[in-house]
Amino acid sequence: MSRSEIVSPEGLRVDGRRATELRRINCRTGLFSQADGSAYVEQGNTKCLAAVYGPREPTRRGFILHDRALINVEYNVASFSSGERKQKLRKDRRLMEIAMMIKQTFENASLHTAINAATLALIDAGIPMVDYVAACSAGFVNETAILDLNYIEESAEVPTLTVALLPKTGKVTMLGLESRLHLDKFEQVINLASDGCTQMYEVLDETIRKATRELAKTAI
Repeated sequence: MSRSEIVSPEGLRVDGRRATELRRINCRTGLFSQADGSAYVEQGNTKCLAAVYGPREPTRRGFILHDRALINVEYNVASFSSGERKQKLRKDRRLMEIAMMIKQTFENASLHTAINAATLALIDAGIPMVDYVAACSAGFVNETAILDLNYIEESAEVPTLTVALLPKTGKVTMLGLESRLHLDKFEQVINLASDGCTQMYEVLDETIRKATRELAKTAI
């Protein structure tokens, strides 16, 4: 699909959304009994499972750090993913890059979904956190800033900015830009992505509150 077809003259995108609308979101926690925490996040056709194992003592003495924790992140694409998506992420280098970006996010249409799933899984595991980490993407095409890009929009090589931030303070913890974006448009796109992060935070927070209420019912 060409960039000119991403947003119609009526202001609608290929999936029927307006420029500033998020995709349909479905979140759950506590899926894997063998993990300390787990979560599932579905945004449109992007589905992500995250599991947390730990905290626990390192098996190798060389990995022991007395003043901090060591985070190990693994990122994989399911074997039943579409051929084009698998081809795009097939190289180990790209998988390692995504894993490193997720890791850096927590130390300081798939990356932001993975970050949101990891946030829920960490909370589900009872890991102390100063705040949620909410992530969202935004792009710019046909003189229009668009929120939460889907796979078709990403495949059209639309300039895409992925932002992860701490909602309470607004502090940006991760910023990733794919393709070139003119400096004059950067502020508009980052503001839209940040607004998307705020909306995602509300969804994540409600997911945790709902899970807590259900857990409280079983304890009575």
